[in-house]
Amino acid sequence: MNEPLVLGIETSCDETGIGIVRGRTLLSNTIASSMDEHARYGGVVPEVAARAHLEALQPAIDAALAEAGVGLDELDAVAVTSGPGLAGALMVGVGAAKGLAVSIDKPLYAVNHLVGHIAADILTGGSAPLEYPTIALLVSGGHTSLLHVRDLTTDVELLGETMDDAAGEAFDKVARLLSLPYPGGPEIDRAAADGDPEAIRFPRGLSRASDLAKHRYDFSFSGLKTAVARWVERCEAEGVEVPVADVAASFREAVVDVLVTKALAACADLGVPRLLLGGGVIANRRLREVALRRAAEAGVTVRIPPLSLCTDNGAMIAALASELISSGRPPSRLTFGADSTLPVTEIQIAEGAPA
Repeated sequence: MNEPLVLGIETSCDETGIGIVRGRTLLSNTIASSMDEHARYGGVVPEVAARAHLEALQPAIDAALAEAGVGLDELDAVAVTSGPGLAGALMVGVGAAKGLAVSIDKPLYAVNHLVGHIAADILTGGSAPLEYPTIALLVSGGHTSLLHVRDLTTDVELLGETMDDAAGEAFDKVARLLSLPYPGGPEIDRAAADGDPEAIRFPRGLSRASDLAKHRYDFSFSGLKTAVARWVERCEAEGVEVPVADVAASFREAVVDVLVTKALAACADLGVPRLLLGGGVIANRRLREVALRRAAEAGVTVRIPPLSLCTDNGAMIAALASELISSGRPPSRLTFGADSTLPVTEIQIAEGAPA
């Protein structure tokens, strides 16, 4: 089947994503976000997210089908994120996908959320196909991962990941320190626009020579967050107004520096002149600017999917399943469940025996 019609369901965090693709063509990318419900808490509350998914799924599916102009009976398969992510949120999507697949008698593909972010790149329309191998840097509220992708459907290796906070979490926590609203990423970006990124030299986690020996491709942002907190506390203790713009710009620069440095180090070490950026934090303007500039200097080609496909969405899940189907992979068995810590090496979960 060269161009399967697939509906994808994504519920790993706070966004209910329903996407429909035909092969590598995007037909619908419907997203219902519960971000406003979490804003009062300053972060994602798993129980609130799960309830929001439950309420949003059916309307989102209906909207996606209407936008794509197709009916459920026309689908060739259903796909769903099995992990990693918030356990309760994942269970809502997995349960819905199983019920839908059984009710319309269509095969079901349970896939990996992180690999889905890579698959988003194939939906970019007229751009050249993704070349392998490639290094992928995925940066979001819940994940910061560096991957070596030799093949989208068969061979994805984890090079490194965050040891504590994800980059997106660090943005949220620092925004709270600066009395900026949630979510912190866009707010830090706005505040930093008027600041000096070199005003304060905040630490770059796991970047010292002693760290690189063991954690060359790993990330750590908790120390950076603590350094910002101490800096703000010191200003307040001395009765000095906190220069929010400078703090925001300097913090953002530290995060961006570490992300780009480690990603390009992986490209150089492994001899891979290609870098794919994915995840919601890629919306950060400074991260894109620095990555593109430094990659060009290093002779590395950078690919960035449209921002609408960088955040969590169902289209990327459908796209990954479409690639699996086109490569002849059988569907998943219905015995699979949600797996909040699913390793990136498991691209498809509970793959059944070929028919």
